Amino acid sequence: MATLGEQVRARRRELHLGQDEVADLAGVSPTLVRSIEHDKPTLRLDKVRAVLNVLGLEFTARIKSL
Repeated sequence: MATLGEQVRARRRELHLGQDEVADLAGVSPTLVRSIEHDKPTLRLDKVRAVLNVLGLEFTARIKSL
């Protein structure tokens, strides 16, 4: 399964958007977009959600099997 960063990068490229463009549209810094794409382990969820929203992506949660 692809990481969040891999999915964000792939979707951004599908939409032919640069990291700076996504950042502008989401109201976040380009550094944050890069951090998401590099799977930084500590990110503010509200900022990540703003980026996902711009890209037409969403978080989902599921119960993992033990």
